[in-house]
Amino acid sequence: MSSSQAITPELRQWITEQARAGCRPEDVLASMKASGWQEDVALEAMERTLRDMLGQQMQAQAEAAKVLPPAVPVPEPAVAASPSSLWAHDRQVKVLLSMRNPRVVVFGGLLSDDECDELVAAAAPRMVRSETVVNETGGNEINPARTSEGMFFGRGESPLCERIEARIAALVNWPVQNGEGLQVLHYRPGAEYKPHHDYFDPEQPGMAAVLRRGGQRVGTLVMYLNTPEQGGGTTFPDVELEVAPIKGNAVFFSYDRAHAVTRTLHGGAPVIAGEKWVATKWLREGEFI
Repeated sequence: MSSSQAITPELRQWITEQARAGCRPEDVLASMKASGWQEDVALEAMERTLRDMLGQQMQAQAEAAKVLPPAVPVPEPAVAASPSSLWAHDRQVKVLLSMRNPRVVVFGGLLSDDECDELVAAAAPRMVRSETVVNETGGNEINPARTSEGMFFGRGESPLCERIEARIAALVNWPVQNGEGLQVLHYRPGAEYKPHHDYFDPEQPGMAAVLRRGGQRVGTLVMYLNTPEQGGGTTFPDVELEVAPIKGNAVFFSYDRAHAVTRTLHGGAPVIAGEKWVATKWLREGEFI
């Protein structure tokens, strides 16, 4: 090879492929020299190619940031000072775990045993196969990803519902009227809810009608009404977290935009033994009607 060696598009493409495959720069350089490339030419080719790759990656990240929906205010428990418990309307509630990204807080003793049993007793006669929202129409349908039974209470339907809703509002600093009615779900052995997001996809044609009822969902609180013998935890696959379903406890998480960047992908793990009862409270941007 002479000193007039040219840095060709084919050479730069080869260097790009090696970098994407995870090869170390020193190994790529050694391979080039072994093929007859002069060291100064090889170094210049690598520097120019890797610099361009970095620039392209940064541009792609900037473009991705541009398409993110804007963040909105969300419910937020007063856990900044790392308290061991919080006063929630009429009850002291323990803070068992607090994560920032994603925003996940696990509460202990949000409901009493009697309140759990009363909710189950009131919901049991009204249970039907659980449904999910249809993106294309905004309606509901039975989905094989969700193998539970469920029902909805109207907001403030009973003194028990009113008390629990007031407690939740105080705990997460969010107006009662911005909450959907409590949903009670029953999972039998083997039942599960595969990982999903709770926010609505505004790009789907059926979501306009759903969003008119109170805006986007911005927070979720799952309350455990019994303790299954085995399984049934609430999982967050993006951060490899699983919250055990302990009677009276609850897990809260919020999402400030309808995007996976919130890392709030979650699911209900299969019940292995026994059964699971939960009550879910979804919180909206505005008043839910």
